[in-house]
Amino acid sequence: MTQQTDVVVVGGGQAGLAAGYHLRRQGLDFVILDADTAPGGSWQHMWDSLHLFSPAEHSSLPGRLMPAQPGQTYPDAGHVVDYLTDFEKRYDLPVQHGIRVDAVRRDAGRLLVEADSGDSGTWRARAVITATGSWSRPFLPAIPGRSVFTGRQLHTVNYRSPAGFAGQRVIVVGGGNSGAQIAADLVLAGIDTTWVTRRPPRFLADDIDGRALFEVATARRRALDAGRTDTGGVASLGDVVATPPVRAARDAGLLTAREMFTELTATGVRWPDGTWSAVDAVIWCTGFRPALAHLAPLGLRGRRGHIATDGTRAIGESRLHLLGYGDWTGPASATLIGVGRTARDASLQIRGLLH
Repeated sequence: MTQQTDVVVVGGGQAGLAAGYHLRRQGLDFVILDADTAPGGSWQHMWDSLHLFSPAEHSSLPGRLMPAQPGQTYPDAGHVVDYLTDFEKRYDLPVQHGIRVDAVRRDAGRLLVEADSGDSGTWRARAVITATGSWSRPFLPAIPGRSVFTGRQLHTVNYRSPAGFAGQRVIVVGGGNSGAQIAADLVLAGIDTTWVTRRPPRFLADDIDGRALFEVATARRRALDAGRTDTGGVASLGDVVATPPVRAARDAGLLTAREMFTELTATGVRWPDGTWSAVDAVIWCTGFRPALAHLAPLGLRGRRGHIATDGTRAIGESRLHLLGYGDWTGPASATLIGVGRTARDASLQIRGLLH
């Protein structure tokens, strides 16, 4: 049995909810299909100590300010989950949880969305918004010896707290925010931790948080749209936000990065100078790739797997919009505060296409 609707939104995290808010305002019929069985998107899977970079009032989706978390300047991930859960209910958004979309295909002037929910798992839509993010597609670098290492290996997506690492020698790989925050989490708990990065980490000034980063990203996008010189955006300021735990570990001399090792052995790592160190666990904080496998039947991906877009709209398929994947699909669109603008623009374009 195939169901009919104007728009299918694939993904029920922050980007999918922002899309739903604006689609409702445009008077369109839509459904949001979310692979997670509960509200909250990827925030429900984050590590225990994670906090936002910005205060609550600067971390909101359209239409509903995030309330402050008592006793916290920067809300934790659990507070974000509560906020997204409330947002979904407040606007009565038609989210169907526990449904993973397998494929999007062209079908007689419509887009056919196929999911893993049995006979009722097919929708024919006049347009599709994909908002799947990247959390479900962690990236692991091709490091020699990774397959022979007998210790524990995990990615950012698997890390929760220092509790499981007592008495172990841990290496954290990655010079971005997740690497710095997880390394700080471990060293402040007294875990024997080595932080390694491919280049020396660049800390942003201590007074810079998500509010400033959003403004910088927005200004860069406006400059590029106006044909002016690329300012470099957030990347020009640094790589690591000095959150309170990161700052505490850094200032205590506990968060000093070492150059990347050259290979893993069965029980340790070898360094560029030829020396060797025993290691019990490696945590790969090496980023993510966009989760877009469901779009493969549309044949839109280029030589490097990139889908060309004009704003959020796929150039090769005008009925498809990509939302929330970072600057590629809108300035700061992978953030809570940034995704609202691009969600609004996508919903307006879809309304124009359908009417």
